[in-house]
Amino acid sequence: MKSLEYYLNLNYEIKLRNLPEDEGGGWLAEIPQLPGCISDGSTPEEALVNLEDAKKCWIETCLELGRPVPEPVPENYSGQLRIRIPKSLHRILAEKAKEENVSLNQYISYQLARSVGFAQGGK
Repeated sequence: MKSLEYYLNLNYEIKLRNLPEDEGGGWLAEIPQLPGCISDGSTPEEALVNLEDAKKCWIETCLELGRPVPEPVPENYSGQLRIRIPKSLHRILAEKAKEENVSLNQYISYQLARSVGFAQGGK
């Protein structure tokens, strides 16, 4: 069984956001991989300090109850994506790519980037 210290030293993603006045103001910090592990503070720094305490309590409770503690999963993006699409859509995309004189892969990549606002040549 892994110890509390083990989990406290893992690099969990933290989301931090400014709360509007109608939500009480201040800052909200959370660890999405630990459901319900949230805290707040009047400054970002205070919210993060409070979140560390919340994380410790969250993990301690799981360990005491014998529940699994999720571990961060490293995000590895290969740049490859396999999807199934209808034959009719495949045909339309292939025809559009041919019209543009580019490969189907280039055409789909361009259209996906365009739809999410990803700048050409951007990172």
